[in-house]
Amino acid sequence: MILSDQHKGARDGADVFANAAPNYLAALDYYHTNNFCYINLGDSEELWENLFVTVKRHNKTTFEAEQKFIERNAFVKIFGNHDLYWANDPLAPVSLQSIYHQQVKIYEGAILKTTVNGSPWEIYMTHGHQGDLQSDGNWFSKWFVSDIWGPFQAYLRINPNTPANNNQLKTDHNQIMYEWSSKRKNLLLITGHTHQPVFRSLTQLEALYEKLGIAKNDNDTKQEAALQAKIDALHLKSNRPPDFKGYLDTYFNSGCCCFDDGDITGIEIADSCIRLIKWEYGAGKISERLVLEECRLEELKLN
Repeated sequence: MILSDQHKGARDGADVFANAAPNYLAALDYYHTNNFCYINLGDSEELWENLFVTVKRHNKTTFEAEQKFIERNAFVKIFGNHDLYWANDPLAPVSLQSIYHQQVKIYEGAILKTTVNGSPWEIYMTHGHQGDLQSDGNWFSKWFVSDIWGPFQAYLRINPNTPANNNQLKTDHNQIMYEWSSKRKNLLLITGHTHQPVFRSLTQLEALYEKLGIAKNDNDTKQEAALQAKIDALHLKSNRPPDFKGYLDTYFNSGCCCFDDGDITGIEIADSCIRLIKWEYGAGKISERLVLEECRLEELKLN
């Protein structure tokens, strides 16, 4: 299981994780019970806006849930730009031990190796801020978020991570990640960072456009009308139908665990399948797992 971008905070007006915390805990309980390995892709703690001791004090339950994976040797913690503290502060090992009660290694990335259709594949995972000039070691951005945006956000209780962010064409950064992955042989790239879920190199809106094109070619007017209605409901005026000629299935993005409606998204790899999943609140605020997209690894077009 691959989740990213919780941005655990201080449970104040700037804490974008607060509303999603119950869904996150329900997801971790499900994945622990079903013996998944949990790969956390970074920005798990919001350490640009908060001191570590503050995040620790307000997120005891989530750290305890993550610790269950550590006890099974089934937890990989990767750092992002908002929790770069884990990689470069000399006190980081002590801080980690204080929340997980044992030593935890921190990584910049991880690679899963498997064999698909007789060929060796690599699934490369990292946070995704690398190469982003606004995020990769940019101390001005960190100062702005902590000293300017953070207090403003807390005062107005703003969460910019609306579900509408799913309904656009890929951000420029996601497009760069796709272009990098598409030039590698037998490699999948999975990142976080942008908070925009991507499956088989496409966002939700892009996937609908692709399905619409197939329906038109098949003269399936009923399916075409249904897909067009979905697109019209999501479509922003600035968007134009993308060109999918030559697109490969090399890039995935886990989205985030801090949407303002409490939803979280992530990537599952199990049973020879890869899935984009969402946990949302159902009736009675009970957390429910939904499979948004799914395909078998052998169906992916890499080269």
